[in-house]
Amino acid sequence: MEWLGVGISITLLTMAALGEAAKRFAGLTFWNHLLPFAVGVVGLIIGVAAALLFWLKIRQWLVNRMAMAPTVLAMTIALISAWLALQPEHPAIFGNFRTLVGGKAQAERLTLAHQVYAAYRRQDLHQLGILIQRATPFNLAIADAAAAFDLDQHLLQGVAATESSFLPRDSHDGGHGLFQITAVPDAIIRSACKALGKAKADLNEPRDNAYIAAATLKHYLAEMKGDLFLGLLAYNIGPKNGGLRFIMEQYGARDFVTLQPYLQQLPRDYPIRVLSHALAFKIWQHHQGQLLAYEEGRNARAIQRLGIPGMTDDF
Repeated sequence: MEWLGVGISITLLTMAALGEAAKRFAGLTFWNHLLPFAVGVVGLIIGVAAALLFWLKIRQWLVNRMAMAPTVLAMTIALISAWLALQPEHPAIFGNFRTLVGGKAQAERLTLAHQVYAAYRRQDLHQLGILIQRATPFNLAIADAAAAFDLDQHLLQGVAATESSFLPRDSHDGGHGLFQITAVPDAIIRSACKALGKAKADLNEPRDNAYIAAATLKHYLAEMKGDLFLGLLAYNIGPKNGGLRFIMEQYGARDFVTLQPYLQQLPRDYPIRVLSHALAFKIWQHHQGQLLAYEEGRNARAIQRLGIPGMTDDF
């Protein structure tokens, strides 16, 4: 327990220190950025070694006074460190550490996340509130479908908002109902029917429509190895002409960022629109039926801490 406490404290201190250094020395020049950061890392190593030596030195003194004193003190320091790390003002430091370790992948993720925040910021909040209220009759069916396929409810609400604006109908391009379901592989239909507990699904029934949409999105997320943006794009494109996988293989694209230049007439902004709507539903729920204006006061930070539905962690 003693060394667990020491290990937790040192780990959190290291992450925070590297995150702060990454922020302070961010840049590309050798003398002003890279060298100071390297010196900081060396200083951190020396500091951690000195702290461990100091601990070993005072440990015996603590044991002589009370056998459990080192364990109690180590766990106390660890708990205080963990509490400080969870404070609202500190996640940015650990976000910098994630960027440092995540490299290009994390940088791309941040870029896409801020595209979602920018899309939310551009929306008319009054009209968005009307859209969210219009979704009320369908929320239970969507929540059940999301739970059945282990999806974020707000994410599924975002898909419905983008597809039909919660005005279920048959469209000229062959879409049906709440989620504008078009060509869906038979295996997905069977999966949806199994979750519904019925032999055949009715696309004009909002609950059935929601279950088919959830099964479809789950399928494409799995096909895209959990990549949220690619999964949503694949959902929108569907299986026609080989679907998104064929397009990616054709151009050698590995993710949403590298794929965008090749989408041409395809709806490259579809994932951004879905996630900006999903974010609105999440804000509405967490702020008692209100939508925060992104640019006012500290709302931007509050919304970023809340996080984008479907993304695995915050930053």
